[in-house]
Amino acid sequence: MQQTILITGSTDGIGLETAKTLVSLGHKVLVHGRNRSKLERARATLSELPGEGRVESFAADLSILSEVEALAKMVVNRNASLDVLINNAGVYKSPEPITTDGLDVRFVVNTIAPFLLTKRLLPLLGRTGRVVNLSSAAQAAVDPKALAGKVRLRDSAAYAQSKLALTMWSRYMALSFQEQSLKEQGPAIIAVNPGSLLGTKMVKQAFGVAGGDIRIGAEILRRAALAEEFAAASGQYFDNDSGRFASPHPDALDPEKSHEIVSTIEKVLAELNQ
Repeated sequence: MQQTILITGSTDGIGLETAKTLVSLGHKVLVHGRNRSKLERARATLSELPGEGRVESFAADLSILSEVEALAKMVVNRNASLDVLINNAGVYKSPEPITTDGLDVRFVVNTIAPFLLTKRLLPLLGRTGRVVNLSSAAQAAVDPKALAGKVRLRDSAAYAQSKLALTMWSRYMALSFQEQSLKEQGPAIIAVNPGSLLGTKMVKQAFGVAGGDIRIGAEILRRAALAEEFAAASGQYFDNDSGRFASPHPDALDPEKSHEIVSTIEKVLAELNQ
């Protein structure tokens, strides 16, 4: 059965490789990118693949939360349902680390944007959908003040904290559905470390190394999106370095700390909407 799958940050790297895999399998893939020319090249490449797969493209800068809202509206207007949302887009280093809203771009793109996009697309995802959030082996205790844009961090610290914050809200949201007896109304939400030091542009910029085969990351995202082993894994964390579901950073297992992170994200969003 053809599924409809949105992949953010899918104009290169793991995102594009995952899109190629899913289109080749016959699925409808919604590709997203910030750069319109790169997005058009990715759409053209994917459209030329053999098979019954279909491609739609969506442009949005996820560092600007008003564009995240606009992206969600475009997806809703052009699709009756969504089977899988893969929050793949991520930032490690940027020439402009502070956004126009005064927030750290790593927290915005890696944490807040996927939270907002997921919230807005819940009606399309329904009770059978899946949300796959790209986490990382790099996870560090989150400073809520940094998340809220009150404290500045180095690139590595901002990235590691943003990825733990993503992992924390993934588990928190998944468990909230279950605790409120909404399990049948909410999608499965899984955080995935696709593999350390794979050969993405981000890894090359951050560490100056070529990195490993990005198909390793694409394959685990395919499994997370489609395989039965992930259907009942809501709230869990999959570590592709070890090849199994594993415990994330201890803070992600702490309900009070996770609640604080979610509350901080919601407060940031509320303040921006004032």
